[in-house]
Amino acid sequence: MPSNAQTPDDLTRADAVRFLLDLFHRLAMHHAMWYAEVAHQLGQDKARSILQTAHARSLDIQMKRLSKTLGFELEDGIPKPLLDLPEDTLVELTRAVAANWLVNDGVWFQTVEFSRNMFDAKRCNDSCWAHFSPFEAHSIKQFLGLGDQPGLDGLKRALRFRLYAFVNEQSITDETPTSFVFQMNDCRVQSARKRKGLEDYPCKSAGIVEYPTFAEAIDPRITTECIGCPPDDHPDDWYCAWRFTLAT
Repeated sequence: MPSNAQTPDDLTRADAVRFLLDLFHRLAMHHAMWYAEVAHQLGQDKARSILQTAHARSLDIQMKRLSKTLGFELEDGIPKPLLDLPEDTLVELTRAVAANWLVNDGVWFQTVEFSRNMFDAKRCNDSCWAHFSPFEAHSIKQFLGLGDQPGLDGLKRALRFRLYAFVNEQSITDETPTSFVFQMNDCRVQSARKRKGLEDYPCKSAGIVEYPTFAEAIDPRITTECIGCPPDDHPDDWYCAWRFTLAT
């Protein structure tokens, strides 16, 4: 940490870069705090609608400024260096970002757990999912253009675009014309615990918040049933399983 810097001009080159990264962090946090406060004041549905417009406008302005500063081209608002990446590199970058999300989630959990206790960590985790899961569903829904009531086919598509889909192994099995079963066949967190000889992490309290709110945000006619999720017993070929049913 810089100890003698009186102004940003006093920073060493390394500290100047650290300062730049801190500014990116502040930008991300301010963005999130704006969303949280709009949701608090106006409700989640209105906040997500406002977020969609604000994010699109802000991203366009930011990309134009960064492209001018760093000298990269934009193509339809997308940085051309990213468009020019080899396909396998783009896939690996996507997986790396998803893995970073999962690590960030775990770091937050452990930091609360170690500074407070497991109860507080689980309480914060479950409440976080109550906000993030419908947000992620809304984000995917807009990205794919799913419409208001895309049904089970829309939910299947959305599940394949979740962050989890890039770090875990999952499968979907049609059950009836109005229902399907989703299985998390390999979970990065649970597999790591298994390799260490630890019991499954009891994630059901988060799952019964996460999955129903995700499905309902995709299509409010869809209901969710937990087939099994740790600490429940489960077979070797999945860690958790969920049944999604479309009301008729």
